[in-house]
Amino acid sequence: MVPQETAPSSGGGASLPARAEVVVVGGGVLGASIALNLTRAGVRDVLVVESSEVCSGSSGKPIGGVRAQFSDPLNVALAARSLGFYERLHADVGIGLDQVGYLFLLRQAGHVASFEAAAAVQAGFGVESRIIDVDEARALFPYLDPAPFIGAAWTPRDGHARPRAAVAAMMEQAAAGGATVVDRCEVTGIDVRGGEITGVRTDAGTVATSTVVCAAGAWSRRIGEMAGVDLPVEPVKRQIALTRAPSPSVRIPFAIDASTTFYVHGADSGRDRGLLLGMSDPAQPVGFERAYDPSWLPRLRELAQGFAPALADLEVTEGWAGLYEQTPDANALIGEAPGVGRFLYATGFSGHGFCQAPAAGEVVADLVVGRQPFVDVRPLRAERFAESAPVLEANIV
Repeated sequence: MVPQETAPSSGGGASLPARAEVVVVGGGVLGASIALNLTRAGVRDVLVVESSEVCSGSSGKPIGGVRAQFSDPLNVALAARSLGFYERLHADVGIGLDQVGYLFLLRQAGHVASFEAAAAVQAGFGVESRIIDVDEARALFPYLDPAPFIGAAWTPRDGHARPRAAVAAMMEQAAAGGATVVDRCEVTGIDVRGGEITGVRTDAGTVATSTVVCAAGAWSRRIGEMAGVDLPVEPVKRQIALTRAPSPSVRIPFAIDASTTFYVHGADSGRDRGLLLGMSDPAQPVGFERAYDPSWLPRLRELAQGFAPALADLEVTEGWAGLYEQTPDANALIGEAPGVGRFLYATGFSGHGFCQAPAAGEVVADLVVGRQPFVDVRPLRAERFAESAPVLEANIV
């Protein structure tokens, strides 16, 4: 099954410096990407602070999906660029990238039309994406019950990787570029004078700085409040179940029921393959609770029965729970706060943080140093909710 990985190194137990040009709050995949891209942009005095251990929050899940199969052009642009980064990183150091493809199974004509429109958007960014019939979908995913479905959306280059390995590699490269990473260091306040940031207070001391980047995931709202910035991010628990595969030699794509959000994909490599199963639970309350609760399994098995019956009664060998960082429209928050000098953020990815982190980190670094990003992220600024009705990303899980 999924190996129990240790947390990535935080850089040899670095001590808190007295000052930094940029302080990045959060040691997950977004914090790692931002730090790496800042050092690549020539910023040498970068500090990353993490309240627990590096990659211990939402990024610490066993396997993270990487896909460009989104409906919104901005999300496609971020995801496609990030996928290219992960391909290069995997070739260099190995991050467990397994490009098995993403397969959304479709029950309704409206879903087919929506995914057809999304495929046209994706094609504009060089993403191979197409609608296939149920027979072809079943050939890709042999556990499928074809009866309820009328088609599927297929992107063969997508897949999944190991977030801990990716974060470790990015943090190591950022440290090699001059960044300092300090874990078990909790931010307790942000000093603002005359509308300008002057320092970050932590339980290990105060760091003088003029620039803060919030990459604190589900905990971002609290960090924003310290600087007088509203970041509408709420924590929502998500769970996964790990099982043994009924056919260990079968390699399957990341398969998703677009109507119910039930999903399944391979959980390890080699001949003895396991499976990872999950779903989105609309009844899950907002909160920081992260204890695994097996009471969700009957509903998970019910959804599996209507999707891939051979998976419905498999023995669950392990379970895991973590937090989604949810925003009202399921799109990320990326930008710079207008009312506080040099408070930037990349958070609220609503389950797509690992998928989009490399490109998001590049964009934030460009905003910090005053360069034009490769894509216009103004639609993702936090204040959008006060300006107009948000547009929902269609392809979410």
